[in-house]
Amino acid sequence: MLKSDKERVVAELTERLRTSETLIVADYRGLTNAEIDGLRSKLLEHGARFAVVKNTLTRRAAEAAGADALLALLEGPSAIAFVESGGDPVAVAKALRDAATSTKVLAIRGGVLEGKSLTADEVDTLAKLPPVDVIRAQLVGAIVSPVTTVVALLTAPLRDLAGLIDARIEQLQEQGDTSASEAAPVVEAEPVTEASSEPAAAAEPETTEETVEPETTEETTDTQEEQE
Repeated sequence: MLKSDKERVVAELTERLRTSETLIVADYRGLTNAEIDGLRSKLLEHGARFAVVKNTLTRRAAEAAGADALLALLEGPSAIAFVESGGDPVAVAKALRDAATSTKVLAIRGGVLEGKSLTADEVDTLAKLPPVDVIRAQLVGAIVSPVTTVVALLTAPLRDLAGLIDARIEQLQEQGDTSASEAAPVVEAEPVTEASSEPAAAAEPETTEETVEPETTEETTDTQEEQE
């Protein structure tokens, strides 16, 4: 490889290391070209570029990019999955683990997640996590849930108070209807009683006048007969 080509490769690797938040390193010895191409296509679907690298050039790129955590993983034939921005590191780790299981050749050495070194076991744990979309949804749910709970706690007493007020209004209305129905006969009975008393009192003089008038008539008749 010409010096200019080496410099170009180092520059490309340096740029990838700077822009990739997650890297997974594997030993690809024993994989066929067809298997490498198939794995490369699979990882590309999840936002990662899979490249076979030379350790000497990759070390130079890692030093230039400040990716010191990668240096310890560059032992033997190496292939790196560079997870680009917007990629799914969980899906990438799962695809590499599945390839290691199916081929029984690919060996995962470890990786780097946001500058932190990952062991092979930690990469395997990463592969067992839910997809990124699910994790994001769970995170949003965890953030929103306390807010929803607080809102529910604040609004619940208001709803209960409104229900109590409505129930009390209905109760008062029912009591008002009952009181009105009970009070109606009492109010009507009073004028009836007064009215019946007044005619009774007025009837007594009429009876007296009727009694007096016949007596006066009889006395007048007797007097006329005596004068004749």
